[in-house]
Amino acid sequence: MGRILAIDYGRKKSGIAVTDPLQIVANGLDTVPSHTLIDFLEKYFASEDVELIVLGYPKQVSGEESESMKYIKPFYNRLRNKFPHLNVEWVDERFTSKIAFQAMIDGGLKKKARQDKALVDKISATIILQTYLEQKRDFKI
Repeated sequence: MGRILAIDYGRKKSGIAVTDPLQIVANGLDTVPSHTLIDFLEKYFASEDVELIVLGYPKQVSGEESESMKYIKPFYNRLRNKFPHLNVEWVDERFTSKIAFQAMIDGGLKKKARQDKALVDKISATIILQTYLEQKRDFKI
């Protein structure tokens, strides 16, 4: 069984999270500049067994696609072309940044640490991945 990798794609930076090899726990991995993301993934996939990519799907509160889909769709297409052997699934990412920020407060991080956008992106990717894992478990029941 391979890992599941989640991406919270942003114009400038993207947060990345992965599961353990048994796909039980979601952990933040890194935040990388979005223009280097494909290269980062290529190196990561060379050293780790990944069986699925989960990509955050930005929606508005109404459920309609967010404006940011106009730059996420081209990334999705590059991802599918570069790694055709990997399935890519979308997960609703509404409110993940707010949840991540609240988790940082609840975790006792000081204000300066909470202003670190890279940390918020990595935590958001972890929340996206955890959401996917919970939905997968709920579906099996």
